[in-house]
Amino acid sequence: MADFSNYMSPGRKGYLIGIGGVSMSSLAEVLLGMGLSISGSDSTRSGNVLALEEKGIPVNLGHHAENITGEIDFVVRTAAVRDQNPEIVRARELNIPVFERTEAWGAISKDYSNALCISGTHGKTTTTSMCTHILMAAEKDPTVMIGGTLPLLNAGHRVGHGNVIVMEACEYYNSFLSFHPTVAVILNIEADHLDFFKDLSDVEKSFRRFAERVPKDGYVVANYDDSNTMRTLLGLDRKIITFGLDPRADVHAENIEYIGANSRFDIVYNGKRFTNVTLHVPGEHNIKNALAATAAVICLGIRPNAVKYGLAGFSGAGRRFEFKGKYNGADIYDDYAHHPGELKCLLDTVEKLNYRRTVLVFQPHTYSRTAALFRDFVQQLRRPDLVFLAEIFAAREQNTIGISSAALADEIEGASFIPTFEELEAVLRETAEPGDIILTVGAGDVYKIGEHLTEEKTPC
Repeated sequence: MADFSNYMSPGRKGYLIGIGGVSMSSLAEVLLGMGLSISGSDSTRSGNVLALEEKGIPVNLGHHAENITGEIDFVVRTAAVRDQNPEIVRARELNIPVFERTEAWGAISKDYSNALCISGTHGKTTTTSMCTHILMAAEKDPTVMIGGTLPLLNAGHRVGHGNVIVMEACEYYNSFLSFHPTVAVILNIEADHLDFFKDLSDVEKSFRRFAERVPKDGYVVANYDDSNTMRTLLGLDRKIITFGLDPRADVHAENIEYIGANSRFDIVYNGKRFTNVTLHVPGEHNIKNALAATAAVICLGIRPNAVKYGLAGFSGAGRRFEFKGKYNGADIYDDYAHHPGELKCLLDTVEKLNYRRTVLVFQPHTYSRTAALFRDFVQQLRRPDLVFLAEIFAAREQNTIGISSAALADEIEGASFIPTFEELEAVLRETAEPGDIILTVGAGDVYKIGEHLTEEKTPC
């Protein structure tokens, strides 16, 4: 089996399928910075594709066999690109090695003496972003791979020259098992990606294997408050540092104060005050994310002031409770939440902000997740004052289950299933009132609704 490390040398020619994706576009730039010749393909000319083209990376629109020539040394694909893709078929006909995206990132991570990999069912992007802020404040010049856009970087990645790489580590298709963490963070473990995993137990086994990839002198950072995580790590022969709100955690918060959407608290490590923090993102879940980030960088020897000032400068990552603007006096926010646990954290946060009404526009993500977690979604979707459901975002799937968002609406009193974005925008124009918060929520393209409304002039 080919090893991607053998292809990480200047002059090698790589082709990335789905190059416009957040992680793939970042990978393209990192490989380009290493002196490789990179090209690729994508289905649309997105902002990421345009940015890559400006850097001299050719991008083909559409996936066609003729895009793959004998001059290409290797191909990289995401888990969503199947074997039937014509570019994959052609690469194999030409005996060109095909790697998964995470194999490439994993090989890159081996070049760093400190590889900080953040995993969990939810909270990865925010915690990776917080770690990035702290490491930048500590002047560690990190290389970064985030599954979203971080305003500090104006991108989802950074090519640094220090000895630290910080990366999101996703469990889907066991992707994170290609990584080589020296510090592995597990934020939480819940049943998700059940189109791949059999059940929660299967998910836990995958996270256990991820933790076991840490070398004997490395660290596993674990959420003390999450029983699934702690059960998964029982008996693990690695140094474990815990974080959480429970005072028994190695890294925990004390003297928490909420000031509007902000919070202020002391961080305690091993029974002693480490630093105090003012956090400019709302919600108890973000306090936990900040504690996870702090525990992770403590493993790297980062000093308290870098944590204090790094977290103080963090105002959120793209699509994580991101303020989009106003319409008719209503505040419009967008959030990537697509799992019931994430919805709960989001709604818990919003309920403390004292808006007159919470108006939720939710776009479920994948048929399999909607079906497998149906009752949990219903439980959370009953909480807002008004709920409008867009059709399920298919992503990589075909609707072999025969499920629709209409089934969710049938279970939620007062909820409405509205199949098109045009109709949803029209309803929101009639609905929005001063004092409302309008949330566009989901991992698909539901964010476009809020962007369209905020671009319009507020009606007189």
